[in-house]
Amino acid sequence: MRGWWQEIAGLVLPADCAGCGLPGAMLCAQCRVVLCGRAPRRVWPDPVPDGLPPVHAAAPYGDAVRSVLLAHKERGALALAEPLGAALAGAVRGAGGSGSARGARARRGPFLLVPVPSARRAVAGRGHDAGRRIALAAARALRGAGVPAQVAAVLRLRRVVADQAGLDARRRRANVSGAMGVAGGADRLWREGGPVVLVDDLMTTGASLTEAARAVSAAGGPILGAAVVAAAPRAFGSEPELTGNVHRC
Repeated sequence: MRGWWQEIAGLVLPADCAGCGLPGAMLCAQCRVVLCGRAPRRVWPDPVPDGLPPVHAAAPYGDAVRSVLLAHKERGALALAEPLGAALAGAVRGAGGSGSARGARARRGPFLLVPVPSARRAVAGRGHDAGRRIALAAARALRGAGVPAQVAAVLRLRRVVADQAGLDARRRRANVSGAMGVAGGADRLWREGGPVVLVDDLMTTGASLTEAARAVSAAGGPILGAAVVAAAPRAFGSEPELTGNVHRC
């Protein structure tokens, strides 16, 4: 288990950029733009699983974005949760449909950010729950921008699932099918909160988000959409243009 001293060290000690390796900052200005410098986009896996809600992503998965996500999740660079959370917050706002009737409905209550759960053994091995940590950072970023949001970590894995890495789309769907459930007490959250946005760090085939949507819908949760930090490049259709620091990261 990671100690408090590791979190403090990650905040105060000099570090190389997690995205490109340049010395001087944990995340350099150029890699911040790569992570947050695109307008969030609606993304589609191929094929699209039945039951997948609309998904928005902040960036294509590759190069610096991949390195930053792995540094946070696997190497314990916990301070990266803040820029990753800011990127996720932009995708949540995209899922909220700002300026649309759907977006207006979302403002009746806070966004309920529901993280896709990780296996207990994976969380124990890493020493932290990367998905929940990023979701909490995203909620802070949204509230800082005047958008009410809270994390509702209500999803649970009800059975053992295999590591999804290396599995094709069909096997991923079979691996997680029926594996998730919602913890007791979620009814109150649905009544008192706003719409649910499922959140995760990465979408590849959409299998996990589809299963999460099934579980939340079965428990009566009002799903607005899903948001991820990154998605496989092919999910974007065309490469989204870098336009600068679109949302603070």
